[in-house]
Amino acid sequence: MTTTPTPPLRYVYAVCRPFDGVLPEGAAGITGEPPRLLHHGGLVAVVDAVPAEEFDEGPLRARLEDLDWLSATARGHDTVVASLTAVTSPLPLRLATVCRDDSGVRRLLDEGRDRFVRALERLDGRVEWGVKVHARKEAAAGPRTPAGAPSGAVGGREYLRRRLRERDGREEARRRAEEVGRELHGRLSAYAEATAVHPPQDPRLTGDADAVNVLNAAYLVTRERAEGFVALVGEVAESDGVRVELTGPWAAYSFAGIAEAAEPGPAPEASGAVSRPGGAREGAA
Repeated sequence: MTTTPTPPLRYVYAVCRPFDGVLPEGAAGITGEPPRLLHHGGLVAVVDAVPAEEFDEGPLRARLEDLDWLSATARGHDTVVASLTAVTSPLPLRLATVCRDDSGVRRLLDEGRDRFVRALERLDGRVEWGVKVHARKEAAAGPRTPAGAPSGAVGGREYLRRRLRERDGREEARRRAEEVGRELHGRLSAYAEATAVHPPQDPRLTGDADAVNVLNAAYLVTRERAEGFVALVGEVAESDGVRVELTGPWAAYSFAGIAEAAEPGPAPEASGAVSRPGGAREGAA
């Protein structure tokens, strides 16, 4: 008995306005091939044909538990969105936004049109910058007892004093970093058009277990003001125990739902598998 192959599904990376030119070379997506631009009704969906064996609803839910697969898919997704950012201002969609076919993608664009258009107008000519401020745990802890020193090398009272100095040093470094973060965030917020403060980043994700993230924020900035924004961050001198990290420019991931800020309340689900810009449910529609 011959089994008919399941047609590939459509993975949607982003929505954007029509633009001149083509994506830069090397803009390979999650399949290793360049994505396709699907034009419909004055909007463009950036799509890829993906195997149903991986991206249909049941298999996809299982795949999302596979961290290696998830990481590789996220890298491919981000590669495409970053390439789009070089030629236009895309509206990124959430990882694993999947439609059944081209018709499903067109329905997605039709049903989300108002939200997509508002978001694209708001994001046009703008990019996202990320700023993190870290406190070093070892900033003012003072010297520690060398590893392997005899247990009697430090008396009990002196040991407690040293531990208190270490604790006080860490607390002082954190207070200093938090003060730097508050001041910097205030200045950057006045300069940017919109801000988003994210939860502090887990040190295990950065590979720096001796740093505590006290500010993790994103800023929406016009391309024309990007140089000034970067200079503003650079004015903050990194002192002992405080580290400031600037990343970007990125596509406006943190502001993908910005068009809904003026219209609170649930949005109707689109049959193309997303419920709002930047949001998606796993599986195909």
